[in-house]
Amino acid sequence: MAGLVFEWLIELGGLEVIEKQNIKKAQLLYSYIDSTDFYSNPIDIKNRSRMNVPFRIQNEDLHTSFVTGAENLGMIGLKGHRLVGGIRASIYNAMPIEGIQALVDYMKDFEKSH
Repeated sequence: MAGLVFEWLIELGGLEVIEKQNIKKAQLLYSYIDSTDFYSNPIDIKNRSRMNVPFRIQNEDLHTSFVTGAENLGMIGLKGHRLVGGIRASIYNAMPIEGIQALVDYMKDFEKSH
């Protein structure tokens, strides 16, 4: 299995390329979260992960509705960790930028409707 992942990384252009893609994906999501008062991220900027992005909706009663709506659109696994709650987007190497853009678009729509 690891060999297949290594081959895939090489086909993409190597670690430098995947690092740039991961930075771009994380920046897209964090920049939207940081631009609105509807969502918040509890992690200090210097400690933020490029792979797991936790966030909260200011009205925490909306978390379940957000996750359910996302699941209806095919976005799965957004429910936050069972010990800390909230919402968590896991944006690992295989997640394309289009997936992050779809999440951000959904977040914007959800915010407008609430």
